[in-house]
Amino acid sequence: MAEQTLSADDVRRYYDQHGPALVAYACSFVVDVAAAEDAVHQVFLKLLRGNTQVPDAPLAYLYRAVRNAALNARRNGQRDVPLETQDLCFVHRGGNREAALALQAALTEIPEEQRKVVIMRIWSGMTLEEIAATTGSPLSTVASRYRYALGKLREQLKPYRKEAL
Repeated sequence: MAEQTLSADDVRRYYDQHGPALVAYACSFVVDVAAAEDAVHQVFLKLLRGNTQVPDAPLAYLYRAVRNAALNARRNGQRDVPLETQDLCFVHRGGNREAALALQAALTEIPEEQRKVVIMRIWSGMTLEEIAATTGSPLSTVASRYRYALGKLREQLKPYRKEAL
């Protein structure tokens, strides 16, 4: 696998296109949005410095690097706060904070591989084919992970479904 250094323009493009999704992904490992944003910014800062070699699949690298940065932050005990004061990674379109927190919590309950696919698909807007290429997984596996994750999320978020109708 060849490695490359990304240009500042490439880094900015990846940040603009995938930054919010990466923050949402990091939220599933840390306790608040600020810690998630810090993890994402840490990764992009390293890339901007130009001394980080990125494999041929930059998105796969970004998700892995953000996961590692978020787990390091959690392990180091940074920003440990109780759930009640937890910031929202998501905003409910009707302004329902409880529903947004429920979504955030529900995402942490599904397996990481399913969570990653959902975030890449919904928040990054990637196609299942793009996700398969990024993760190195067969398309059928990605489609199954997405389908199972949506089923689990629907079940966990049933109390909030009427509001969306």
